[in-house]
Amino acid sequence: MTGTMDIHVTKAERSKLNDIPFDNIPFGKYFTDHMLEADYENGEWKNVEIKPYQPLLISPSCAALHYGQAIFEGIKAYKDDKGNAAIFRPLDNFRRFNISADRMQMPQVPQEIFIDGLCKLIELDKSWIPAKADHALYIRPFMFASDEVIGVRPSETYKFIILLSPTGPYYAAPMRIYVEEKYVRAVAGGVGFAKNAGNYGAVMLPTAEAKKKGYDQVLWTDAAEHKYVQEIGTMNVFFIIGNKAITPGLDQGTILDGVTRNSTIVLLREMGYIVEERPLDINEITEAYNAGLLHEVFGTGTAATVSLIKELRYQDFVMNFDTAGWKVSPEVKRRMTAIKEGKEADKYGWMYRI
Repeated sequence: MTGTMDIHVTKAERSKLNDIPFDNIPFGKYFTDHMLEADYENGEWKNVEIKPYQPLLISPSCAALHYGQAIFEGIKAYKDDKGNAAIFRPLDNFRRFNISADRMQMPQVPQEIFIDGLCKLIELDKSWIPAKADHALYIRPFMFASDEVIGVRPSETYKFIILLSPTGPYYAAPMRIYVEEKYVRAVAGGVGFAKNAGNYGAVMLPTAEAKKKGYDQVLWTDAAEHKYVQEIGTMNVFFIIGNKAITPGLDQGTILDGVTRNSTIVLLREMGYIVEERPLDINEITEAYNAGLLHEVFGTGTAATVSLIKELRYQDFVMNFDTAGWKVSPEVKRRMTAIKEGKEADKYGWMYRI
């Protein structure tokens, strides 16, 4: 589908495409030639335009810098063998973006700006989508408060922007994960379900401490008892225990309602697995490991896609896994990738054609 909204476009005089080393693209380092920008003022969205990628000019008193009203999404676009571009489930990200906006007392972004603008932007920079396995065009819509006033209140003005970034695999190798018991990511009634910038700023220290111990990321536990697992820093998490796939539930509002998580649940059920979304005690996980019933642990996310976990440490107990023989998570990734790249039928209607 092509965007229908009339959006003013100013094209870049020169493309940076040939300057980018596509043989080795790190995540989030390079950006395409254009960006979408829109302003919210006096209760309405205006000044919607696509223009060359460029720095922003903001005041030192910009409200977002002081009070944290900032949200974002992560989406990916792919090319099939014929060079056709499609976005993976952008309507789900659009809905989640506005859920985050509501929680952070920010205005909702209309679909014609978010989706139509996204389509028009990708159509313009379609040549930036890498035609390589495990590669995609990462899409970063974000919004922040832009009032030039210091005061603890919701901003009256906001800026919405969409950036595009070609990317390779986020995690190229199986991961080592540390179960966090000291620090807390989210509490019931908080903002854990929202994709707001502050959630990610708060995890920097615990993640850095885990990396000093040799781990890639932390697996968060609940704030009350540090007993129930929640999500990994950049991913939702799944455990294959016996013939079941178990993932923490969404009912407490402490984890992100991941689009890749939802897609994984659909594919697991298609593969014949019982999927349970429920509270999962870390002791149930260690007991399953000791009994030989914990077969696989993996993370899911837009950036990470499906990432295998080769080691999980809880206190002094280390659970090691031989990922080479795994069947479930690699098959989930294969099926999802095949749909994204147009190699298998999109029977769930996940791909939004440009």
